[in-house]
Amino acid sequence: MSIDVDAPTPFPSDIEIAESADITPVVDLARETLGIPADALVPYGHTKAKISLRWLAGLEDRPDGHLVLVTGMSPTPAGEGKTTTSVGLADALRRIGEESIVALREPSMGPVFGTKGGAAGGGFAQVVPMVDINLAFTGDFAAVAAANNLLAALLDNHLHHGNALDIDPRTVTWKRVVDLNDRALRDIVVGLGGVANGVPREDGFDIVVASEVMAVLCLATTLADLRRRLGDIVVAHTRDRRPVTARDLHAQGALAVLLRDALAPNLVQTLEHTPAFIHGGPFANIAHGCNSVVATRAALKLGEWVVTEAGFGADLGAEKFIDIKCRATGLRPDVAVVVVTVRALKYHGGVAVADLRHEDLTAVEAGMANLRRHLTIVRDVYGLTAVVAVNRFPSDTDGEVDLVVRLCAEAGVRAFPATHVRDGAAGAEALARGVVHAVREGRSDVRFVYDDHLSLEKKAEAVATRVYGAAGVVFEAQARRRLEQVEAEGFGHLPICVAKTQSSFSTDPSQRGAPSGHTVTVRDVRLAAGAGFVVLLTGDVMTMPGLPREPAAHLIDIDDDGRVTGLS
Repeated sequence: MSIDVDAPTPFPSDIEIAESADITPVVDLARETLGIPADALVPYGHTKAKISLRWLAGLEDRPDGHLVLVTGMSPTPAGEGKTTTSVGLADALRRIGEESIVALREPSMGPVFGTKGGAAGGGFAQVVPMVDINLAFTGDFAAVAAANNLLAALLDNHLHHGNALDIDPRTVTWKRVVDLNDRALRDIVVGLGGVANGVPREDGFDIVVASEVMAVLCLATTLADLRRRLGDIVVAHTRDRRPVTARDLHAQGALAVLLRDALAPNLVQTLEHTPAFIHGGPFANIAHGCNSVVATRAALKLGEWVVTEAGFGADLGAEKFIDIKCRATGLRPDVAVVVVTVRALKYHGGVAVADLRHEDLTAVEAGMANLRRHLTIVRDVYGLTAVVAVNRFPSDTDGEVDLVVRLCAEAGVRAFPATHVRDGAAGAEALARGVVHAVREGRSDVRFVYDDHLSLEKKAEAVATRVYGAAGVVFEAQARRRLEQVEAEGFGHLPICVAKTQSSFSTDPSQRGAPSGHTVTVRDVRLAAGAGFVVLLTGDVMTMPGLPREPAAHLIDIDDDGRVTGLS
């Protein structure tokens, strides 16, 4: 599997590697690797399947494996490769004799056709079937969209047929969703065209991964819990300012029916036949950014080692993994793998994207400020043992990589260069051994950033000061009113989910490195009662992204034989 970097033939594209993969039939993979019988699977063709929730319920008495949380430094335009590292590490653990499973989020089609591209890994560290995973997969996102939009339709139908709950249409917060980037749908008006078409009101669309239904799906533990959470969703207020829930609209049963199959986790595999649970997909700078609780728990019962990923850096995805997912479920990571690249260090050290391929030891050292901040958060705030994965790119020089390893050692953490993208599991073997050693040397002592009893404002201050390095938090007038309303309605005990740019510790994406002393300004507050958290929106973060001037969709095509090209 090793590729000669200096070979004259070009390195194959991700889709070329994926399309040439030898995929084990999913029924055989499940039986031979995980001990899952065929009658506990719902196959979607030969390469992907859902696992029966009823069968998984029978695993409760099994001990849990070790949970490895993969996070990273602040993302850059060059890309850091957390997903490839998660896949490469899981493959490498199996290579050194450990029974491993990788548990990841499902990709949204918005980024696939927009800017980011797919999210199935890359090179020889991928999950397959890559095209299926990046597109419709097993229909989970379609089910989330259908449930979300059914709730919207039931709400508008209630307004049309007399409005028995006395809902104030101006207070409706529930939006429709679509799994594509479409800025024209951010703000719309519905109900036009006369009395027969409903009550005119302002509305809008979010992307599917920003839907509270997606967060509910990913945090629910059983069908009963799913139904309860769906009923708790607040969609509007009455004219006397009482919250109106999906339960008030008698919607929770129908929504749960639409999500019945989607709640079951999806089983696929890596290029090296490591089992992969890919399930759920909330964004990390809008929602909590983790794969489903159901999938993580199932993996922990079936594998000795479970590698899972939290979106973006340790300040976003990892914070929400700890403060939302772990708080709600009792899950506790044994170790955190912080992914770093030489390119990202140089970028945070002030180098322009066009110049990242040139050796610059000074910039590498300057960029370490960003990594050190993330390591401090992981170890001192979250209480996790940390290991650094140096995801090596061909343009990285030995001097740069050696410098990163040395600087990490000076910061008190071991760093392991890895070449899994080009060399598969063999390229991450040292990283895998380092992770195993770190866990067996001493377990992490997981801590939350804030206590449940604190007010929402105090929770925001804790995240801002302890994680972002900020001086404090300011709530704009509208956000302050919403904050007070949410607490008055009895939701002040919930954890917070800060919607913030992933590119900086501040709310300004242009601030590289490790800015401190800044102010976090909250412009809006949104209640996600079903999911069980309160969203604080900052900066320019949007719940419906737009397409760039040259979207990835321009490069994606299909030939006469049905072979997809241009997907990465």
